[in-house]
Amino acid sequence: MTSHDVVAILRGRFKTKRIGHSGTLDPMATGLLVIAVGPATRFLQFLPLEPKVYQAELHFGRTTASYDQEGETVEEKPVPADLRARLEAVIPQFMGAQEQLPPMFSAVKVNGQPLYKLARKGEEIERKTREIHIERIDLLEFNDDKAVIEVECSGGTYIRTLAHDIGQAIGCGAYLSNLVRTQVGEFTLEGAQNPKEATLDGLIPLAEALQPMPSRELSETELFRVRNGNPVANTIIEDGHYCMLVDSGGRVMAVARGEGTVLKPECVLPTEAFDAAL
Repeated sequence: MTSHDVVAILRGRFKTKRIGHSGTLDPMATGLLVIAVGPATRFLQFLPLEPKVYQAELHFGRTTASYDQEGETVEEKPVPADLRARLEAVIPQFMGAQEQLPPMFSAVKVNGQPLYKLARKGEEIERKTREIHIERIDLLEFNDDKAVIEVECSGGTYIRTLAHDIGQAIGCGAYLSNLVRTQVGEFTLEGAQNPKEATLDGLIPLAEALQPMPSRELSETELFRVRNGNPVANTIIEDGHYCMLVDSGGRVMAVARGEGTVLKPECVLPTEAFDAAL
């Protein structure tokens, strides 16, 4: 099931076209996809979406063009008898801040063209590295020529590339044979709904989803100001930081940015939401 499939299912269940997600999963991947419904889609950009946590299965002794099990074989090499020891030895070099080269089979665009479309034509072009951060890599399972690792990382990290690079560092090659995203920020797979069974009652309230962003309650007069996009007094955050602007019932009406003595609304609910609150 693709990210697009999930959105289509939820549009049918919730009877609305206003469904958005925080970022796609690789086609072969499963796991957590953060979804926003209705007016909450406006606030996706403000959700705390890092770190990301994945459980990845690496298969050693073979490299593929796409760095995963679906790609054509590029090279095969014998797996060393001391594979586990070598794996444990190279893992630390992939932790911390680093530059990572996106794979050709990715949605990254170069001159407006997704790389995967070029890759399918057999083309490979020069691409820029991206700065990523990997907080930890834990070895969960090991069996002959396979290993399962858990990776906590920044957004934009390609686990397929990590699998490939680990294989190159060991010397026998590797590809990604399974991938599950288990966490995005504070959102976990354990707390997720199955899209085919999802209910509105099971959705996380926006004020809870935006935490730990601070909040400021608006007076009735300020609600009118914010509805029209006007700033209100800032007494809670520093310049450049963000806070929720909520009504007396704790409902999020806007997200504002601190600019000196004022809070400038950057994302505001539709007018009808304010009418209901006033």
